[in-house]
Amino acid sequence: MNKVPDLHTHSTASDGTLAPAVLVRRAAAAGVGLLALTDHDTTAGLVEAAQAAAELGLGFVPGVEISVTWAGRTIHVVGLGVDHTHPGLTLGLAGLLAFRGWRAEEMGRRLAKTGIEGAYAGARALSNGLLIGRTHFARMLVQRRVAVTERDVFKHFLVTGKPGYVAGDWASLEQAVGWIRDSGGQAVIAHPARYKLTRTKLLHLIGRFRELGGVGLEVVCGSHARDEAFTYARHAREQRLLASAGSDFHGPQLTLSTQPWIDLGRLAALPDGCTPIWHDWPAAARLFPAAADAPGRAAVA
Repeated sequence: MNKVPDLHTHSTASDGTLAPAVLVRRAAAAGVGLLALTDHDTTAGLVEAAQAAAELGLGFVPGVEISVTWAGRTIHVVGLGVDHTHPGLTLGLAGLLAFRGWRAEEMGRRLAKTGIEGAYAGARALSNGLLIGRTHFARMLVQRRVAVTERDVFKHFLVTGKPGYVAGDWASLEQAVGWIRDSGGQAVIAHPARYKLTRTKLLHLIGRFRELGGVGLEVVCGSHARDEAFTYARHAREQRLLASAGSDFHGPQLTLSTQPWIDLGRLAALPDGCTPIWHDWPAAARLFPAAADAPGRAAVA
């Protein structure tokens, strides 16, 4: 089985379909040797996931995926090795969750104007009730047979110019990288191929990201084709960024044919010449202190 670390996954703490502990057990069974839970704009699932990982002897990295508004578009920055109790990170994420709550209600109102009644309530029923994202609306509309796949929902209802779209008002790049660094973590640009940036804009993003203290680029991920992995491996080398790898796993029900992620344990290895972001981690991991009350990290044996 694939032993390459999987440093980008989601649970029911955000828009995944598996509870944190169930996600960890599935990852261990799939042969993942080092796992990061990186839920969208929340660290709520980390304690549960860490406890399950400790029971299984699985290396665990506490993480988060922060939504960012940059140059008029939304990008995502993954934080690896963060301290979930850090006040700056906690306060910053609280602001993003508050916006997400308003946005979900507004999406429901806009969909109602198109004749889709009860959209907010339906999406909320599929969530944990605390974080309601576009994916929950997409799942609800598929269940109602308004669309065949979640990708179809996004295409026809939830992207720019469509009836359920609400523009994001996310963290700035400076804020996101700052929250991650201040909490002891490493900042990584997630799935860069998905942003469809020109080379000039990509280099501008990377340059600013590095200036702010960002250190990593997700080279291998569920939404990157093989050629894209080699392209971003080259960017990582040329721009002196560490290379990360993650499935962006949200759940076992769907595959890459309907969503941009792959199953746990199926990541390809990083291309040759990359410096893995985990290359200097103690014993190849930063382990969340599952049994400790105080913040801190312990090395994996």
